[in-house]
Amino acid sequence: MKNLRIYLMMMVLSISIPTTITAAEKTPIEAPAKTNEMPIEVKNMLNRLEEIKKMDKSNMSRSEKKELRKEVKTIKKNLKATSNGIYLSIGAIIIIILLLILLL
Repeated sequence: MKNLRIYLMMMVLSISIPTTITAAEKTPIEAPAKTNEMPIEVKNMLNRLEEIKKMDKSNMSRSEKKELRKEVKTIKKNLKATSNGIYLSIGAIIIIILLLILLL
C-alpha cells in the first residue's frame, strides 16, 4: 500500500512537471482591453424604447398600438441576443459540484 502511494505520487509529478516547463516557455497572450461603452446599435435600440415609452398612445388606433408592441418585442429580443454572458444549466452546475467533491 505504501509503495502504491509512492508510485502514484511519482507518476503525478512526472506528468505535471513537463507541462509547467512548456507553459513557462510560451509567451503570454495579451487580452484586448474591455471597454464598458455600449455599441452604437444598442444605444439606438435603447433610445427607441425610451421614445416609445414617452409617446402618447391614447390617440393611436388599435393597429398602431399593435405595431408598437411588435417593435418593442423585437427590440427587446435583439437586446437579449447582443448581451454577453455565461449561462450554466442546473445539470451542469450539479456535475461541476460533484466533480469538485470527488476530486477534493
